[in-house]
Amino acid sequence: MPYLGSEDTVRELRRALSNPNIQSDQLRYRNTILKVIRAMSQGVDVSGLFSEMVKACATVDIVQKKLVYVFLCSYATLNPELSLLVINTLRKDCQDPNPMVRSLALRNMTNLRLPSLVEYVEQPLTAGLRDRAACVRRVAVLGWAKLRNLQTSSEIDATVVNELYSLLRDPDPVVMVNCLRALEEILKEEGGVAINKPITHHLLNRLKECDIWGQCEVLRILQRYRPQSEDELFDILSLLDASLVSPHPPVMAATLSLFLSLCSGLPAISLAALERVRGPLLAACGSASRETRFTALCHIQLLLRSLPGLMGAHYKRFFCGYAEPAYIKQRKMQVLVELVNDENVAMLLDELRGYCTDVNTDTAHAAISAIGRIGRSYSDKCLEILTGLLGLKQEHITSAVVQTMRDLVWVCPQCSDTVCLAVEGCEELLQDSQGRQALLWLLGVYGERVSSAPYTLEVFIDGVRSEASLGVKMELLTATMRLFLCRPAETQDMLGRLLHYCIEEETDMCVRDQALLYYRLLHCGIEETRKVLQGRRSDPSLGVLIGRPAEPISQWACSFNTLEPLSAIQCADSSTDVLASSVTAPISLSLSPALSPEEFEQEEDYMCMQEHVQCPAIPHCSPQSLQAAMQLVNIQTLAFTPPHTLPWRVYLYTHTQHTHSADTPHSTLILGELLGEDKQMKEGEEGVKVTLKQQPRDEKALKGFLSILTTVLHTLSSESS
Repeated sequence: MPYLGSEDTVRELRRALSNPNIQSDQLRYRNTILKVIRAMSQGVDVSGLFSEMVKACATVDIVQKKLVYVFLCSYATLNPELSLLVINTLRKDCQDPNPMVRSLALRNMTNLRLPSLVEYVEQPLTAGLRDRAACVRRVAVLGWAKLRNLQTSSEIDATVVNELYSLLRDPDPVVMVNCLRALEEILKEEGGVAINKPITHHLLNRLKECDIWGQCEVLRILQRYRPQSEDELFDILSLLDASLVSPHPPVMAATLSLFLSLCSGLPAISLAALERVRGPLLAACGSASRETRFTALCHIQLLLRSLPGLMGAHYKRFFCGYAEPAYIKQRKMQVLVELVNDENVAMLLDELRGYCTDVNTDTAHAAISAIGRIGRSYSDKCLEILTGLLGLKQEHITSAVVQTMRDLVWVCPQCSDTVCLAVEGCEELLQDSQGRQALLWLLGVYGERVSSAPYTLEVFIDGVRSEASLGVKMELLTATMRLFLCRPAETQDMLGRLLHYCIEEETDMCVRDQALLYYRLLHCGIEETRKVLQGRRSDPSLGVLIGRPAEPISQWACSFNTLEPLSAIQCADSSTDVLASSVTAPISLSLSPALSPEEFEQEEDYMCMQEHVQCPAIPHCSPQSLQAAMQLVNIQTLAFTPPHTLPWRVYLYTHTQHTHSADTPHSTLILGELLGEDKQMKEGEEGVKVTLKQQPRDEKALKGFLSILTTVLHTLSSESS
């Protein structure tokens, strides 16, 4: 919003710019123009001075020219007619003997961004491509990319494209890199600049002449090239060897990304490349820039998915510093969890225990959660630490510990006895809803082992009218029902009071409907209620969980040196890590937008695919398990037949987001049918016939979806058998 009094300011500036005495004094005239620019930067609308500023650009003073051009480029779109007056001056400056003036005129001629001026700009830009000064050629090359943005519907001038391709061999490395950027923009619809063998080797040989970001640009574009022979591949890798250990993290990351792209069929070389970048990555983790440190940590997590022991000997480098921001501390703790082994577990747990009392509550919660994740493999040591943290009697620590214990016993039922003893008496310190929900879940599932469980639930039930959290109320209903099934005498009265309140007085429909469900379920009998609320539990005699298996490098190589590792949400605390990580693919699935009847019935222009998946136990698994597994990877089940029904069918669909190139994502709809045929089951060849239909056609995305679906079916089959 312009400042108050801007009209008076503009009036005074116009008077000064038109004053002949000021115009005759070069220094005073420049200072007046500087005042105009200062007012513009402060929000004052000075567009009314456009005609005066047009006159001011006719000067030999380069500083004054720069100031005037800043003004003209800012307000040219508001004054397209008056902008024509600037063109003559700019075209004249394009022929100035000073190369700095020529480059300045070319840059601002294209920065005016007016389609009506394109015809006046093309000739100076063409001449600029052949200028003897490198600084002019740099500007002229990028100027053609700006013109392409102004005229997206016009045809590409083949002469200009050929000229830009020839400038890839320009002696100035900046001109060469600018040509790559311009060709990428101009040929965007054709897939970008075409990379062949001569261009590839020329760019690689001149790589060291470029600056840091120029090298990154060259390395990114070279990922499109595929060597024609193994000898050529190793020649390219030899040229890239020095850049792989570059002291500049961006160059190192871009080189490693190119290595992984070229060596997708040579896993041994990819592993060797990952070993070589260990030093530069560790150095980046100690960078003075917080952004660089965070980025390095995110990419190290990617590497650990394929090489869990890559950083094992350097785990101390990931200890948190006192002054580090919380987001770096939390990421470091995630890395430390991946590096735990028998030799360092004691030291890592001792370090994480120190973080549990951090003044930042988010950091403390992350540390407690990290200890819980380590507890999946070293449960005794971790439970000892978690139990000790409960003795601190601090609200946020107690809440985080209870939530961590709930997650731990979910995947490690052998810890349940210790957890049941530890959580007794901690309900008074739980003030947040997440901690209370975790405690209620523990009391509902393991209430028969907690002597004070009925009395704790009674306190919650007595205060249910003042409870503000919907989640706590619903968890309280479920916990009381479960405790009633194992300790009916102590729970019957309080369950009746809770159901009466939730059905008769509760205003939230979700809580009321859940209470009605449980009330009607009790009318069906205790055994029926027990089947619903007390399903099959994990065997407490199960051993500790092992780490997740190493993933192929190709599974994450395409996301290396992109923003994806920085924005990915870590699902470390989920019990479905293995399944989620095993179905990673270069496509993303989405449940939305919802499938309309018209889309489902439409048959034309579908691409079809049929496969037979060997998964014997799938037709016998429960519909709920199948639906939950499909939901995990964003596949929506439309309908399914009851288990043991022949023939067995499931109908499903999803939307895929698949990227053909860096800038052109495509969305497709996939419909699927899973069929377990009676004939196959009788012959002992149990499996599922998968029929997929897709629109619009995208064979790569369809194959990626089939790979994800197959992984889910095999995982379910192995769990059910």
